[in-house]
Amino acid sequence: MSKLTELQERIGYTFRREGLLRQALTHSSYANEKHMKKLSDNERLEFLGDAVLEVVSSEFLYQNYPKLPEGDLTKLRASIVCEPTLALCTRELALGDYLYLGRGEDQTGGRKRKSILSDALEAVIGAIYLDGGFAPAREFVRRFILTDIEHKKLFYDSKTILQEVVQGSYAEPLHYVLLAEEGPDHDKQFRMQACIGERVVGEGLGHTKKAAEQEAAYQALLLLKPQV
Repeated sequence: MSKLTELQERIGYTFRREGLLRQALTHSSYANEKHMKKLSDNERLEFLGDAVLEVVSSEFLYQNYPKLPEGDLTKLRASIVCEPTLALCTRELALGDYLYLGRGEDQTGGRKRKSILSDALEAVIGAIYLDGGFAPAREFVRRFILTDIEHKKLFYDSKTILQEVVQGSYAEPLHYVLLAEEGPDHDKQFRMQACIGERVVGEGLGHTKKAAEQEAAYQALLLLKPQV
């Protein structure tokens, strides 16, 4: 079974024009390395998919949160369509395994880089929209992105929410500790711990300290929420 066929089975949609899916998975580093013709990468599809995602998520939130005012709907939508949350959504599909990356990008962890994963996910949405229209694109977004909204909101606001939880329920302050800084300058990986006093409550990994802290805070919330 080819990679493209396997991914189509995972997402539950069969492309009539499989080339669109291949383009959606093609990072600019691969297109440049292979000297592909101009605009062969996934950036234009990402542009289109971003717009489709915004419409579908806006419709979903409007229908499912009838008591939320416009400002709160905007914040909730931002928590769903931001880069870290979209990258989180790609884990279920193992999307990183299917990307076409340049050798250098691949060797420096591109398959796990949040910006690349989130862009590819939006490009897949754009590809489905072009291939089959709005209905299957909407179905894809609802199935793989607009699920478990409360957990996604928790992830997006994890540092703020954790700070509020700790201030409201614990005597000792929250702080973050850098455990490790690995890799070359162009591909740093940071490992951070979230701590309440001396107690470690979460750990996270990211390409920036902020991203690693966000992951650590999210893991801490999953641990602490049932206790408070």
